[in-house]
Amino acid sequence: MKPSLTIVRRLKAPPSRVFAAFTRPEQIVRWWGPQDGPALEAEADLRVGGRFRMVFRTADGERQEMGGQYLEIEPDRRLVFTHQWVTLPERISQVTISLAPIPEGTELTVHHEQLHDEAVRDLHVEGWNAMLDKLPALLAAVTA
Repeated sequence: MKPSLTIVRRLKAPPSRVFAAFTRPEQIVRWWGPQDGPALEAEADLRVGGRFRMVFRTADGERQEMGGQYLEIEPDRRLVFTHQWVTLPERISQVTISLAPIPEGTELTVHHEQLHDEAVRDLHVEGWNAMLDKLPALLAAVTA
């Protein structure tokens, strides 16, 4: 069995705003990517079978590109997609984003499975947490 990770966060925004942060390129580019490097491009064809792409630069100047394909879309509730680094096309994993309304906003659960090995899982835990740390600022700044 391949490694997986699950991260749960409580956010002070309704599920519709959190869903938009994961699916609208103009919002994705503002928070997706490493803590210390800028996002350069984001594309999203939000339909089952549609593809998304994200390009960012790391602190050491390296350009990284990842993307995937949407497998399931339930607006404001659930998003399932493949996850693949351009430099490692043979390593396809899967991400499930679950959004549940709670009194203070949204409980976000990120479940990333079928990771290559424990070391890759650990890197993705670090990466997801760094990105999710930036998400509340975006949610506070946008209204839709």
